[in-house]
Amino acid sequence: MNKFLENYLSNRVLSRMSILIIDILIILFSTLTMYFLRFGFEGLTTQVKADGITTTFVLVFFNVISFLIFKTFSGVLRFSAFSDLVRIIYALTLGYFISFICLMVIKKVDPTFTVSNTIHFATYVLNVLLMIFSRIVVKEVYESITGKPQKATNIFIYGTKQAGISLAKAIRGNREFKYKVLGFITDEDNMVGKNLLGLTIYANNENLFRVLEAKDVKTVIVSPHKMDQIRNSPLLENFVDHNISLLTTSPVNEWNGTLTGKEQLKDIQIEDLLPRNPININLMEIAAHIEGKRVMVTGAAGSIGSEIVRQVASFNPFNIILIDQAETPLHDMRLELQKKWIDINTNIIVADVGNATRMERIFAKTRPQYIFHAAAYKHVPMMEDNVSESIQTNVLGTKILADLAVKYGAQKFVMISTDKAVNPSNVMGCSKRISEIYVQSLSRHLEKNGQKTTQFITTRFGNVLGSNGSVIPLFREQIKNGGPLTVTHPEIIRYFMTIPEACQLVLEAGSMGKGGEIYLFDMGKPVKILDLAKRMIRLSGSQNIKIEFTGLRHGEKLYEELLNASENTIKTHHEKIMIARVREYEYEKVKDQIEELIEISYQYDDMRTVKKMKEIVPEFQSINSPYEAVDRLLEKLEDKESVKIQDAFSI
Repeated sequence: MNKFLENYLSNRVLSRMSILIIDILIILFSTLTMYFLRFGFEGLTTQVKADGITTTFVLVFFNVISFLIFKTFSGVLRFSAFSDLVRIIYALTLGYFISFICLMVIKKVDPTFTVSNTIHFATYVLNVLLMIFSRIVVKEVYESITGKPQKATNIFIYGTKQAGISLAKAIRGNREFKYKVLGFITDEDNMVGKNLLGLTIYANNENLFRVLEAKDVKTVIVSPHKMDQIRNSPLLENFVDHNISLLTTSPVNEWNGTLTGKEQLKDIQIEDLLPRNPININLMEIAAHIEGKRVMVTGAAGSIGSEIVRQVASFNPFNIILIDQAETPLHDMRLELQKKWIDINTNIIVADVGNATRMERIFAKTRPQYIFHAAAYKHVPMMEDNVSESIQTNVLGTKILADLAVKYGAQKFVMISTDKAVNPSNVMGCSKRISEIYVQSLSRHLEKNGQKTTQFITTRFGNVLGSNGSVIPLFREQIKNGGPLTVTHPEIIRYFMTIPEACQLVLEAGSMGKGGEIYLFDMGKPVKILDLAKRMIRLSGSQNIKIEFTGLRHGEKLYEELLNASENTIKTHHEKIMIARVREYEYEKVKDQIEELIEISYQYDDMRTVKKMKEIVPEFQSINSPYEAVDRLLEKLEDKESVKIQDAFSI
């Protein structure tokens, strides 16, 4: 029977005219009721004949006009909201006020006509109550008949502020959500035990889990503003220990008037729980640098490059030149731009940044004013095995782009570097450090010679969450497959930042840079990878997933640094961005050394190439790598040289 009524009511809606007629009948009923209460049954007929017909007609006429103005009958009664009830009050107040003025005018024209102010006001109050009551009754009856699906999941909502209340209302009013809200959780002592939307508020303590078990609650939806408390407290572990799954939503202001389950109600991810403070950037300053400019992004199909493209697109550039040699991801980026930023002119170019002739043609045609250089090989173990490719893309590609930026008068060149460039222990990190050295020395060289046309800025940060090939997607896939999770070392730690956060700071640093700086980003607290793996297993709710230690990979450190021992930092106006004081290099010498390194790389002699890299960056000490042999060779040469010098002094 309930199923029949549910289907019947779901497919039928009262017409506007029907609702208007019901509201008119409520006016008539309110008027007659007040006359009856005032004059009794015997006097009702006489009084209505004398003045009641005129009064009723005036009330109906002006209230109908008011209903038309406020559109009180245009909604669906069973989905009435608070705003609909407020409109009813406004409409009746206006209608009764105009009616009263009209009745006063009639009384002045016809002294025999009587108007009772008490009856008029009492009719207004009763009319308001009955119309509001009619909406509430229809809504409650519909919800009691249809209710939630029989297989609805019992849930609690963590959060009693406006976001939590809005979340509860959205879930109650949307049958797409197969959830039944049974209570709220709060951290505020003064809220415990009170009722909210007819539901009890419970304290966040050990007793909570007994309540959840008694009410058969296996899911808690965390209000968006409570995510920071979840992130920085043991609450997550408490929920997981009791087999409670956690969901969250996007902020209320992103709901676009409604909350949809598929898009905005989601499982809490490990990225949501890592300790990070929000990042604020100077949007006006960034917009001033990018708006109306020709912006080039290399590595535009990668994790960082694609997010830079998205953020740049929001600042209304004249056009964006996307360069990458990964055809399929670049095509996906084209489709995304066509869908979201159809008005922005784009140049989608498949090209290798290490191809000087190709890049020269691109610069000559597009004349970029602002360059974000994110194209690079980044995977440490891969580059240990492919040394020459690391040099030809990371070093040569950067040199070609930097030289062309000067030749074609680009205003800014922002290079994306890495924390692995500090005291590098692997080929990839050293290749990025050499790129930093070339860009910075070129900037100083141009400044000294009064030729500074391009501002060269380097940004250096650690791992980004969810980037291609990073540890979190790997762990997620391993959990999906039932494990084991592979961790290289029990003590290994890394800094993490989300891709949007990193790119926001890149844009901020680019706007504040004057040329020659290496900007460091405050990455927050380092995260132990073993703890990360454990937390992801707990968060997934999976059982009996093991963790295996595979040993450090070639070139891998236990921890990464953002500065080496001889460097320090200068603060900027942004609390999360600092300038590194680093050793400066002579441009002509660096240029010759790098050109020699590039030439050697084309001989594909890895040992010789790495030896040259170590000559350019003396702090490059290989770890867990076959190139440790080069370090030992250089140490012997240094010892021999030292002996020669001592012998010379003794003579």
